[in-house]
Amino acid sequence: MSGDDGKFDPVLFSMAEQHPGGVPDLLGTIAGFLNRKTDFFVGGEQGEWEKLVLKIFRKEAELAQEVARKKREEREAAEKRRAEARRKKEEEEAKARQEHEQSSSSSAAITELTDAEAESLQQEIDAKKNKDVNPVEPAATPTEEDKEKDDDEEPEDKGKLKPNSGNGCDLDKYKWTQTLQELELRVPFDVKFTLKAKDVVVTILRKSLKVGLKGHPLVIDGELHGEVKMEESLWHLDKNTVVVTLDKINQMSWWDRLVLTDPPINTRKINPESSKLSDLDGDTRGMVEKMMYDQRQKEQGLPTSDEQKKQDVLKKFMEQHPEMDFSKCKFT
Repeated sequence: MSGDDGKFDPVLFSMAEQHPGGVPDLLGTIAGFLNRKTDFFVGGEQGEWEKLVLKIFRKEAELAQEVARKKREEREAAEKRRAEARRKKEEEEAKARQEHEQSSSSSAAITELTDAEAESLQQEIDAKKNKDVNPVEPAATPTEEDKEKDDDEEPEDKGKLKPNSGNGCDLDKYKWTQTLQELELRVPFDVKFTLKAKDVVVTILRKSLKVGLKGHPLVIDGELHGEVKMEESLWHLDKNTVVVTLDKINQMSWWDRLVLTDPPINTRKINPESSKLSDLDGDTRGMVEKMMYDQRQKEQGLPTSDEQKKQDVLKKFMEQHPEMDFSKCKFT
């Protein structure tokens, strides 16, 4: 952890949001402040300020790299466990098939089928297999409770999808879930062979994502709802499903869609329990709850907690100084 333990994060987040140029603009603002208001650049020996900046940034870089290394190790370990479980399952299935074939060959009488009978039997097997793989589910009938919930929705939320159990969305070709920190996407492919990495196209950029099979139209090709950390975002294969983990840059708000062409979900109905807020320590949980509150306020066009504090301070100051004219002042 950094020396300040993140207590200034809300202030720095607010500053960062006002710098469309990203980190270079933010660092420029901080350097300009040190130049105008302090003797940071001229108060010490020649080059002393550069040594101090490098020392601080190298320390933070080491911390960031250590966190990234642990994440990679955890994901690699999880993937190894999944691969081992798949291998054991495949071995057990192969053993069961072998035992079944040996039992059938020793006890069953051999019966020769005609071509017509063989074709009919194959059609029955294919039909049963398709039914098992793609069962037809009856359409869900809205309950009275669902109708009441729809009636309680804000006008701007009408028509938005309800989040799934992971605070994301289940679509025809893929589904995704999210926490405030990251998003997990699962894209299944119905092919007759086991996919390998060379068969798949996955391109993760800061603001866009592409997922598909080589030689086929892409399943996902669009601009992301928010920006992601490319170096922290990973993907892997779970059988014939591509699993992409995106690390969010802005960890103050929920995504209402994966890419901008997706239908939006109603973020007001997101259940924070799925984000395991109860597992966070007191300070972190308080900060996350504050960010969630501020996000809801923004969506409703209301002031955030920090803006409300500023307004309260300004109101108190104006009451204490009635002799001052604030009519022509603009406050942000």
